[in-house]
Amino acid sequence: MVMADIGQAAERGREVSSRVSKEGAGWSCAQTGTFTDLLPSKETFSWLNPRTIWRSRNEVLAILFGDPSGQVRARWVGSQRDRGVDPSFRIPMDVGPQFSFLVLGDTGEGDASQYAVVPGMLKVGEDTAFAVVASDVIYPTGSGNEYEDKFFRPYQDYRAPIYAIPGNHDWYDGLGGFMRVFCDAPALAAESEGFKLSPSGLRGLLWRKPEKIDEARLARARERRARPEQRVVQPAPYWAMETPGLLIVGVDTGIRGEIDREQADWLRTVSRDPRPKVLITGKPIYTRNEYKPSKLAGGGTIDDIVTDPAHNYVAAIGGDVHNYQRFPVKVGDRTIQYLVAGGSGAFMHATHTIPRVTVGGVDEDDYRCYPLRGDSLSFYSRLYSDRLRMRWLYLTPDESAALMSRQIGNTPVRDTPVVPITRRMRWAARILGGWPMPLRLPVGRTFHRYLSELSDWDTPPFFKSFLHVSVTPEVLTIRCFAATGCLRQEIEPPIEDEIAIPLV
Repeated sequence: MVMADIGQAAERGREVSSRVSKEGAGWSCAQTGTFTDLLPSKETFSWLNPRTIWRSRNEVLAILFGDPSGQVRARWVGSQRDRGVDPSFRIPMDVGPQFSFLVLGDTGEGDASQYAVVPGMLKVGEDTAFAVVASDVIYPTGSGNEYEDKFFRPYQDYRAPIYAIPGNHDWYDGLGGFMRVFCDAPALAAESEGFKLSPSGLRGLLWRKPEKIDEARLARARERRARPEQRVVQPAPYWAMETPGLLIVGVDTGIRGEIDREQADWLRTVSRDPRPKVLITGKPIYTRNEYKPSKLAGGGTIDDIVTDPAHNYVAAIGGDVHNYQRFPVKVGDRTIQYLVAGGSGAFMHATHTIPRVTVGGVDEDDYRCYPLRGDSLSFYSRLYSDRLRMRWLYLTPDESAALMSRQIGNTPVRDTPVVPITRRMRWAARILGGWPMPLRLPVGRTFHRYLSELSDWDTPPFFKSFLHVSVTPEVLTIRCFAATGCLRQEIEPPIEDEIAIPLV
């Protein structure tokens, strides 16, 4: 179905995707897109700067000493209810039986890789009713003082409201910036606790404290999205969006992906609604041939709720991982579409380190990812051949496609010439995590977890993506659009994946 749709798009004049040609992937970028005119004049942060890593230390502290997100979330939720917010955290939507919306994931770097998504997003999303940011609205630490160039400025011309689910980086600021911007919530009262020689005490000593929000600066930033149709206040960091035929459930997964008891009880309650449902979370349930459902306090996982046939979930979308992936998982006599949608602005997590997919009973031929594994390998080879001044490390898109086809054991999705695989090519792929190392060294996992983060770049092609979701009483259609930063794909964003999900 996907390839047929892409072929029809080509016949209609729509730009073909990376699944059809190298040009569709952005490899022949004759002209950079107009997104460069939108960029702020000042430089943003760099992941290569040790200061950035230090500012993001709360992730490591949460691993070592426990994630406090659940306790802090409970305070935020209690504060919202004390202010008179609907305790069910429902958002009624006046959209009618047919509507569409956008999903953007992991957006907020504030640099070229984020702004490259904007022109295509505005074109594709021109008639959408709203957008949702799924995870990491602001990098690196969710500060309320960084929203102008990383949220209000890039999306100032998007004329519909934007809702959000926080990611782990939004939690590094204690969720203060997120709650102020999206929930119009005042800061929580400070908790004073003496130092204790315990994990929580040591964690508190080292924990990065939230920044005080400059209210005047935030007010100026808000002026960029001050039209009545843009302004919206959501009730909490998690919510249920009510439309006539669909319930969209947003879940806050904190820093480490754990869901506190109060939110878990709320999720079970809203999931009893008989309408079909789409889940949007800060962490994906399936990614990289791994099954990683968020744990619920008190036992069980979020996927126990999603897979329960009484709850009628048809799709689950998660951010956090910076690319696009789709896993159609058979659950009894139905199929649930599990998506990774974190490719809308931050550095790209490599796809060439993903092994042949078997997780959840999904066949490799039914799995989708963007960028394609070969394009991912070729790009990282170009990046590191330049950085390390090792020309032999570079692999062309055709060489990379041949390597990944041999490694994964499938047929390349686009026509490529026959390329003999040489020893040089194999060793280049080994160094980059795309081919097995001797002694089974875990290069691929290390590359995904650490080197991708240190491999940020600000020149096309970017391999960014966003989702357009259209809803009718009968069908939910999800399309993944690409954003390469090249003018050709900016004028006509290509569809990288498309799936129609029956709702009746």
